[in-house]
Amino acid sequence: MTIWKQDFAYTLRRLSRSRGFALAVIISIGLGIAANATIFSMVSRFVLRSAPVGDPSTLLTLHTLHDGDQCCNAFPWPVFNDVRDQAHSFSGVAAYNELVPASIGGSGEPERVWGQATSANFFDVLQIPMSAGRGFVGQEENQQVVVLGYRLWQRRFGGDPAIAGKVVTFSGRPYVVVGVAPAGFRGLDLILDSEFWVPLGNVESLVPNLPARTLRDQHWLQVAARLKPGVTRAQAAAELDTLAHRLAIAYPATDKGNGFRFEEAGSLPPRDKSVILIFLAALTVVVLLVLCIACANIANLLLAQTVGRQRELAIRLALGATRGRLIRQMVFESLLLALAGGVIGLALSFWATRALSAFRLPAPVPLDLTLSVDWRVLAYTFALSVGTGLLFGLVPAWAASRPMLSNALKGEDALARPGRKWTLRNTLIVGQIAMCVVLLSATGLFLRSLQQAASIYIGFRSDGIVSLSVDPRVNGYTAERTVQFLSDLRQRVAALPRVASVVSTDSVPLNGGNRSDAFHALVKPKSSNSNPSLPDPDVELYMATPGYFETLGIPRLAGRDFGNESPTGPKVAIVDQAFVQRVFGSENPIGQSVVGGGITYQIIGVVGNIKSRSLGEETRPVLFRSLDQTVSYDPSFMGYTVLVRSADNPTNTVSSVRKQIQALDPSIAVYNIQTMQEHLRDAFFLPRLAATLFGVFGAIGLILAAVGLYGVMSYSVSRRTREIGIRMALGAQVGAVQRLIVGQGMVLATIALVIGLPAAFALSRLFTSVLYGIHNNDPVTFAIVPLFLAAVALVACWLPARRAARVEPQVVLRSE
Repeated sequence: MTIWKQDFAYTLRRLSRSRGFALAVIISIGLGIAANATIFSMVSRFVLRSAPVGDPSTLLTLHTLHDGDQCCNAFPWPVFNDVRDQAHSFSGVAAYNELVPASIGGSGEPERVWGQATSANFFDVLQIPMSAGRGFVGQEENQQVVVLGYRLWQRRFGGDPAIAGKVVTFSGRPYVVVGVAPAGFRGLDLILDSEFWVPLGNVESLVPNLPARTLRDQHWLQVAARLKPGVTRAQAAAELDTLAHRLAIAYPATDKGNGFRFEEAGSLPPRDKSVILIFLAALTVVVLLVLCIACANIANLLLAQTVGRQRELAIRLALGATRGRLIRQMVFESLLLALAGGVIGLALSFWATRALSAFRLPAPVPLDLTLSVDWRVLAYTFALSVGTGLLFGLVPAWAASRPMLSNALKGEDALARPGRKWTLRNTLIVGQIAMCVVLLSATGLFLRSLQQAASIYIGFRSDGIVSLSVDPRVNGYTAERTVQFLSDLRQRVAALPRVASVVSTDSVPLNGGNRSDAFHALVKPKSSNSNPSLPDPDVELYMATPGYFETLGIPRLAGRDFGNESPTGPKVAIVDQAFVQRVFGSENPIGQSVVGGGITYQIIGVVGNIKSRSLGEETRPVLFRSLDQTVSYDPSFMGYTVLVRSADNPTNTVSSVRKQIQALDPSIAVYNIQTMQEHLRDAFFLPRLAATLFGVFGAIGLILAAVGLYGVMSYSVSRRTREIGIRMALGAQVGAVQRLIVGQGMVLATIALVIGLPAAFALSRLFTSVLYGIHNNDPVTFAIVPLFLAAVALVACWLPARRAARVEPQVVLRSE
């Protein structure tokens, strides 16, 4: 312990005399660790964190496999009952519908909230301790009771400790509060932000168009099950396989070929898991590259500093100090610097996670994407700090413990080996620049992707349009009353000053998801491009009112707009060009009929193509239905959006529309309030996030690599001052000296480019699925990055070369 105290005291004395050096090292390692801690917070949040339930290792999420699917479906109600009653590997099986919209009244303005409808045993199976009250009991399956989420309890009810037993209004109906869920519990789904739970007996009154509970082929329930003590997952899987075989025999029309799959509750959604893991893996590789660049930079700084200590080290060795003693003391110094950098990096990651949590994913349902620095991130940061301290400290320490004593005593480079032109410092700087090539190539790809995404033709305009959503259905409105409410609202808003137009729809394009169905022509066209052996095309479905296309600036190419179609009359539709080409080929679609979802529509118009779900998608066939006709048989799950095009300030427009809604019905909640330009900004979530992350990491890597190259060249100039002085005394020109120094640095940069470019090409394959409008081997990116790095390297080499050219020969020779 005494020796460690001596090392600690000696290190502090040394660093206090080299504050600039210590600060450079701490900042460099802090930036690298901050990048890694920030990305690891994503890994911790979406991959490593267990569900906030009792004993998460025994709680499983179950899925059905349909007709040999390798991925996952929800459960039909009868199949859930079969598993609950016949699978004896589980102590409890609970079901829930994961998305239940509601409007909560009471004090303050009505608010749109999302929750879940669960079986009565849901909280018992999950073993959730309540913050107040209790969960559901068996006899409450069909009663109007509710468990509030912790944040909703705090926000709407001020954290009232006596809330249990009180009545609150959900969707115009009275519900008795029986409990409050604990803070941090928002359901089993990893990213959904649920704020209340009601028994499943209420689900039909809150969620439109749910399938009948008797149907075995309609999947709408999520299922969680708790393993019995002593039962393994393998035993549960075997029993579920047996049950699937038994059900296939009993119900061959619906259950033949079906099976079951499970995973630990709270895991990533199986359908999205591979994409998310690839994205996180790519980010992890990138930030590790940043850290490696920082480590190489620091190792070079330590090597340069070690040369300045060569006389001290040589004397210590001559006086009997062992190599192990020197290595230990120098590694201790590196660890202390790394831990200080880790503290800086952790502080930066607190800020970075808050900034990333502000990104909003374009989705019509509330998502919880908040990041935080939890204990896993703290442990990872500590381990990373220790690891990097050893990484950048051992090599210089090992080299410093083997000095050429004769060189040291003469004041020459004690680390240099006779006849060796390629040094450890050269190796480190080549590695730095090569890693920077990979990092900047990834950065360039995502910046180019963001640029291309901004130039993608989306098919509609966004300027001057404000959107607000309402859902009269959850307040008990019938289809007829909903249509009338929306019509009255449009008339009132259209009469407001500076309003150019107002329309209603069920969904705004580029919201990340939409209704779709398979469609075909009622009478097969002769010139159709469709292959008879292919399935009917999957068509995006929208509802619209008259003036929708003019408001959004979607060009009408043929036919007419919607008019005053009777809700009970023949159904009409307007389609886009992609639909016409896919279904009708070169034939005129106007007046022809198409069938989808069991409904026949007559086509009355054709409009231009739009981007429907995402910016990077291939153009999809789209069919617009008359909202007035559709609400009665296909009510919108997400409510209805009012689009207002106005010359007024958006804030004033929103305020005016709100007043009109309250005048019609003060109990209607208004939500999803934003301008269309804000909506488009949200639609750029993925390219903006990727460009931001990779841009920051690329800038850090570039700065570190440039500083490293500059440091190596400066050190080289300082060690060759005598040689340069002699050259100039013998008649060497200033330009020749500069070319000599710059040429040596550019050789290192060229070698690094040759190594780094193939690695960058290989890594770019990971990004194929998340790039917009460019290929992963984008020629512009891979042409600009080497040129840009070469220019940076040239500047980093030229500055020391300019200083070398200013050497006065007589001063150098006089000192000799």
